[in-house]
Amino acid sequence: MAIAALRQRLRRRAAEWARRRQGPDRLPLTLVRRRLYILPTRAGVGFGALVLTMLAAGLNYANSLALLLAFLLAGFALVAMHECHRNLLGLSLLEACAPPLFAGSCGFLRLTLENASRLRRYRIQAAAADEGAAGLDLPAGGRGRLDLPIRAQRRGLRRIERLRISSSHPFGLFRAWTWVHAPIVVVVYPRPAGSLPLPADGAAASGTRARGAAGTDEWRGLRPFREGDSPRQVAWKAYAREAPLLVKEYSSAGSPLRMLSLEHARQTDLESRLEQLARWIVDAESRGEVYGLELPGERIPAHRGPDHRHRCLSALALYGSPESEAAAPQMR
Repeated sequence: MAIAALRQRLRRRAAEWARRRQGPDRLPLTLVRRRLYILPTRAGVGFGALVLTMLAAGLNYANSLALLLAFLLAGFALVAMHECHRNLLGLSLLEACAPPLFAGSCGFLRLTLENASRLRRYRIQAAAADEGAAGLDLPAGGRGRLDLPIRAQRRGLRRIERLRISSSHPFGLFRAWTWVHAPIVVVVYPRPAGSLPLPADGAAASGTRARGAAGTDEWRGLRPFREGDSPRQVAWKAYAREAPLLVKEYSSAGSPLRMLSLEHARQTDLESRLEQLARWIVDAESRGEVYGLELPGERIPAHRGPDHRHRCLSALALYGSPESEAAAPQMR
């Protein structure tokens, strides 16, 4: 435990030192020489110990063959170190973006990398903070995308403070890496939960109906599955025939305008009520219905579509947050 705590403390101090040294980053950026770091891996340390042992034995026994082999291996290690450093030098990070995700689920951060040189780059890896890493090879003069797994446990805004881009090519004797301190913000929706049925219509639109709004009577078609959609709406028969995951949509000529609000959710705590509202929004959108959202201090008029869904869920994600006023316009 003491060793693990010491290791975490050293990593934190090293990260703080790198941030002070490099400062904040803006994309796109190119990895220049001064921001690359390189150290031997565990395999590299073992390899170095083996070379030193061979050198000591060759000197002790005046064995020219052992000395020759030791110097050859040392030269091999120096070339590997140079190639590992060159594998990252000049690489460009063009974009880093993350689609919104629901609390408790796994999303991804998409990086776009570019290799402008005439040499192929191998085993480029990237990771967001302490999340899992992903890797790819970049062709000469080409671009590639990396989807890094990220998780969020609570609704709101998750800020990714830094990215790590690294490589241990070739041979895994050395690892070169750099830190990227770019402003990356992920919107985390409340988890869709709750068993209450959709309210018949909202207080602000009581008795009104939308012409051409969607309901559950007339078949409209299939659309791609979006995270948070109810499993009951999934076209499982089509999925069994190896089709992509699709969701059924229905419509009717006269569907109620649903104005959803916190008063409709009868749960005791705020988070459960927000989760119930998220469930209703996802269900109403999957049915193609027209719906709106009323929160204290904010009203979103009734509409439908992916942009409207994102706006409503973002309002729930930022509700009660101290940074909601500054962040809400950017999230929409």
